[in-house]
Amino acid sequence: MRESTVPAAEASGCGCSHDHGHVHAHAHQETSHTRLYRLLCGAVLFGAALLLERFAAGTPALSLLVFAAAYLTLGGDVLWGALKNITRGRVFDENFLMGLATVGALAIGQVTEAVAVMLFYQVGESFQDMAVRRSRRSIAALMDIRPDSATVRRGGALLKVAPDTVDIGEVIVVRPGEKIPLDGVVIEGASALDTSALTGESLPRDVSAGDAVLSGCVNKNGLLAVRVTKLFGDSTASKILDLVENASAKKAPVEHFITTFSRYYTPAVVALAALLAVVPPLFLGGEWAEWLSRGLIFLVISCPCALVISIPLGFFGGIGRASRAGILVKGGNYLDALNKLDTVVFDKTGTLTKGVFSVSKIVPAQGFTADELLALAARAEAFSTHPIAQSVVAAYGKKPATDGLTGYEELAGLGVRVMVDNRTVWAGNEKLMARAGISYTLSAAPGTKVYIALDGVFAGCLVISDQIKPDSQSAVASLKVRGVRKTVMLTGDSPDIAEAVAGELGLDEVYGGLLPAQKVDLVERLDAKKRPGGKLLFVGDGINDAPVLARADIGVAMGGVGSDAAIEAADIVLMTDEPSKLAEAVEIAAQTKRVVWQNIVFALGVKGIFLLLGAFGVATLWEAVFADVGVALLAVLNATRLIHARAR
Repeated sequence: MRESTVPAAEASGCGCSHDHGHVHAHAHQETSHTRLYRLLCGAVLFGAALLLERFAAGTPALSLLVFAAAYLTLGGDVLWGALKNITRGRVFDENFLMGLATVGALAIGQVTEAVAVMLFYQVGESFQDMAVRRSRRSIAALMDIRPDSATVRRGGALLKVAPDTVDIGEVIVVRPGEKIPLDGVVIEGASALDTSALTGESLPRDVSAGDAVLSGCVNKNGLLAVRVTKLFGDSTASKILDLVENASAKKAPVEHFITTFSRYYTPAVVALAALLAVVPPLFLGGEWAEWLSRGLIFLVISCPCALVISIPLGFFGGIGRASRAGILVKGGNYLDALNKLDTVVFDKTGTLTKGVFSVSKIVPAQGFTADELLALAARAEAFSTHPIAQSVVAAYGKKPATDGLTGYEELAGLGVRVMVDNRTVWAGNEKLMARAGISYTLSAAPGTKVYIALDGVFAGCLVISDQIKPDSQSAVASLKVRGVRKTVMLTGDSPDIAEAVAGELGLDEVYGGLLPAQKVDLVERLDAKKRPGGKLLFVGDGINDAPVLARADIGVAMGGVGSDAAIEAADIVLMTDEPSKLAEAVEIAAQTKRVVWQNIVFALGVKGIFLLLGAFGVATLWEAVFADVGVALLAVLNATRLIHARAR
């Protein structure tokens, strides 16, 4: 699979070890190994220099030479990095600060302290590398869905090829335990698929001939032959990975703030350090060595790398955590916006309901039983392809007998009329009953009604309705608990059905009988009524609701696994079609915000305290490096714990 990336801090002015943008994991691993080797060698040399200084006092030149070797071993890359960045116009970075501070310490005779600063700095950087690698490995493991190869049938033989060389229409073979490399349709075999990498759900999905399968799923136990329907670049796995890997490009406002803050902060503290080192000796009669030391300590403490590393990493951890739960977030800005939700607008069909019509109620008239009414209706609708007719046949549970059916006539907008065993059956809406002159009992039940009459006598009514998803009610309640002020439902379905569904789910407002353009108008009206700074979120199926998804502050698609239109149209995609995932996304956003602001407050607070201690001569170079490296390390560890956090 393509390696996951960590957001860059390149524009920030901090030249931390992770400021080089999107780094290939293998190259990063080599850099980490080099640092570890250099750290061990430098530590040995430093220890040897200390022993020589203590037990071979008569050879100061030798101990000084070993100190110099230790310093160059530990800090050579820092000095070289500072010089390279200066030539590129990036002066005020961490390499520059550490290099200036330690060279200054050497200049005033604090050789041991200068080498120790570089040693502990490299120790801290190594720990930071470990934390970042851990985050990368976690995200890579969660999104390990891109296959390395595909087994394709060509010329009567099975060939193992790269997935991007397989064309649409070719047949691939997927053995038990293998990832499905490309989207397609099963033509042979049956198996259970592990879809957890795509959906976050552990329950396997059974597939057989005729079922669609998606790349990234794992074939559990059967041999499958699959006819490819999409090229590798258009496959579900590729699209999902591209979304997750590129999510860091869309920064949250707090990330932009920190980038701007660091750009001005770093030159400012360098100037303050210079003033601290020069002004007191010139105008207040202070000792040059003392104030120069304080200025150097001030420089070491001032480094803002804890902020510029941990905050983007925090948002990336939140995005990775969401991906693990089957929630695709296209950027940190959308994750951050979930913390400001004011109004959530739902489409009905396919979002809060299953989008599958079924018979929910059978109301036979006097003289008929429910079974008789359903059998009569199923036979009357046997030839119709209308979804309502198909739901009636499905409720019957078996193929209706078509012997004895004659004179079938489908009446547009009304229903059907057919002869069943030489008896006239009418099946349709109220208008059909009125047209046939049949006296019937009007049903008040919410849903689409199919009225049945036999030889002019009313036989009863079937109520067809869309089934509410099991978690819709809890999803609406959870959103209100998490601070959403208003929940609204928009639908093209009839107002009475819309009112019934909204009442059952506890929604605040409902609008029925809407055309797509009317949905956009309503969203604009709702948007105008939201509280200042609040966000309006629209949840739809990502296909018919594209205009509304684009108009909302945050568009969320109940995309289902592999819905291309949903992935393209929305800012967030809920891969399992479960409304409750939206509440989980809001909780993940809240967790991310907490961690990010914990890091900001902690880093700035500790920095501020130690900057004052350094300026007043209380903190030494040793304490300064602990303040810098320790704060950065703790902030990074705090950010990486997001990937394993659980929504409450």
